[in-house]
Amino acid sequence: MSHPNALATPIQSGDSPAGLGFAISAYVLWGFLPLYMKLVAHIPSAEVVAHRVIWSVPIAAAVLVVLGRTGDIRAALSSPRTILLGCLTAGLISINWGIYVWSIANDQALEAALGYYINPLFSMFLGAVFLGERLNRLQLVAIALAASAVLVLTFDRGGLPVVALALTLTWGLYALCKKSLPIGPNQGFLLEVLILLFPALAYWGWLESTGASHFTVSGGDVWLLLGCGVVTAVPLLLYANGAKRLRLTTIAILQYIAPTMIFLVAVFLFDEPFGQARAIAFPMIWAAVAIYLLSVFRRRR
Repeated sequence: MSHPNALATPIQSGDSPAGLGFAISAYVLWGFLPLYMKLVAHIPSAEVVAHRVIWSVPIAAAVLVVLGRTGDIRAALSSPRTILLGCLTAGLISINWGIYVWSIANDQALEAALGYYINPLFSMFLGAVFLGERLNRLQLVAIALAASAVLVLTFDRGGLPVVALALTLTWGLYALCKKSLPIGPNQGFLLEVLILLFPALAYWGWLESTGASHFTVSGGDVWLLLGCGVVTAVPLLLYANGAKRLRLTTIAILQYIAPTMIFLVAVFLFDEPFGQARAIAFPMIWAAVAIYLLSVFRRRR
C-alpha cells in the first residue's frame, strides 16, 4: 500500500503505540478484505467499485468535519492543478479497485497477493526512474529477483501474470502521483471519491433504470454494498493516521502483513492451486522482500 502522511499530528522520530495500532489494524483489515470481496463475488466488479466510491464519501467527509479540516477540500476544489492531479489519482485507484475486486471474484487471490508483494519493489524502480533516487546494490538484486519470479510465472503459463502486474502498476503509479497531490492523505482520499462520485452515481442510476442493479434485489446485497464504503474507507483512514506516527523502517515491515494474509486466505480458505511455478516464484519474491527490508534497515542506520 502507499505511504501517505497522517492528519495534523507532528512526525515522530520513533514508533508510537498509537501509530502501531492504527497501521497494524489497517493492514489486518486489508488482509481480511478478500473474505468480504468473496461475499460480493456474484455482483459485477464495476457495480462493487461504484458502491465502494459512493459509500466512502460520507465516511471520509465525516472524518474531516470532526477534525475541522473541510477548508482544505474547499481550497483543493478551487485549484485546477489539484483537481487535475486528483482526477489522475482517482482514475488509478478506481482501476486498481476494479482489478482487485475482479481477481477475488475469479479465484485470482494469489495473483493479488503477488502484485502487492511486488509493489514496494516496483515503487523503488519508479523512484529511480521518475524521482532520480539512487538504487543501491541490494535494491537492484531485489528488483532483479522479483523480475525473475515474474519470468518464471510467464514461462509456466505462456503469458504474463496480468492481474499481479496490473495491480502493481496501478498502485505504484497511484502512490507516485499521490506524492504530488498538495493536500493531506485524508483530504486527498475525500477529493478522489468526490471526483469519482458523479460517474459512480450515474452508473448506479443506469443499473437501476435497466433493472440490473443488485442494490434493490435483496436485503443481503443492500447491506453488503453499503458495507463496501466501510471496508474501503476505514482501513485507508486508519493507515493515514498510523503512517505519520511510525518510522519508515517499521512501515516497510508492516506493509507485508496484508499480502501475506491474502496469500494464506487464497491457499487455505479459497483452495486456489499453488502449483510448481508458484512454489518457485513465491520464494523468489519472499527472498526479494527480505533483501529489500535489509536495504531499508541499512539505509536507516
